[in-house]
Amino acid sequence: MNTDDKKMIGVIGGMGPHAGIDLVQKIFNQTKAASDQDHLPIAMLSIPHSISDRTEFLSGKSDVNPASAISEVIGTLSKIGACIIGMPCNTAHATPIFNEIIERIPKEVKLVHMINEVSKFIKNKYPSMENVGILSTMGTSISHVYPDCFSQYGLNGIQVSEEIQKNYISPAIFSKDYGIKAQSSPVTAQAKKELLKGIDYLDKEGAEIIIMGCTEIPLAIKDNKINGKPLIDSTKILARALILESSPEKLIEEIG
Repeated sequence: MNTDDKKMIGVIGGMGPHAGIDLVQKIFNQTKAASDQDHLPIAMLSIPHSISDRTEFLSGKSDVNPASAISEVIGTLSKIGACIIGMPCNTAHATPIFNEIIERIPKEVKLVHMINEVSKFIKNKYPSMENVGILSTMGTSISHVYPDCFSQYGLNGIQVSEEIQKNYISPAIFSKDYGIKAQSSPVTAQAKKELLKGIDYLDKEGAEIIIMGCTEIPLAIKDNKINGKPLIDSTKILARALILESSPEKLIEEIG
């Protein structure tokens, strides 16, 4: 297959920077390829200083909608040939941000909706399960983007309590001392420990599956299951959806 036959994938980096790299790596890992030339064309643009914090906007601490800067990145990716776009940030899929992005970007560009792809995957892979635990940022939680999307597929979203979110999950992601955004490679033991507290909470609340609904979380937790419950990597789901949109015959058949 010639490169010209493959639709270029664009990746919006910087939310956070390591999450963008992780998505590109997972696209490579999920692609059937026996040579350099077999791989899909991918362009990633990471300009983190230009994209304001998504949770700050959704929680009302900032009036700057990051959709504007994200749209500019998409426009640049489009100009160099990317027509399938992946956004490795769950929080940026909250309606006030995502809908504004859609209004601003070129019509010929397809922005894949990660939360919808995760919902479809769970429904198809685990049709007998309904209760899905959600580990995410505060912004993703308060915007209810996962529960709202899950409800369209007959799934019940379970979020952690405000106490767990405030004392464990948010610090694990955002703490400037030990959080994943501050130390992504390697992730600190403290950050992983606090994320596991969230998983334990969701397990006790009856979650049959747990979604790592922040693209920083899979950088810390590599397990496919914890306490017998499947852990769903939203970044990997997005990677596979992007491959399907670009060149479906290149997607490997199994997903762990």
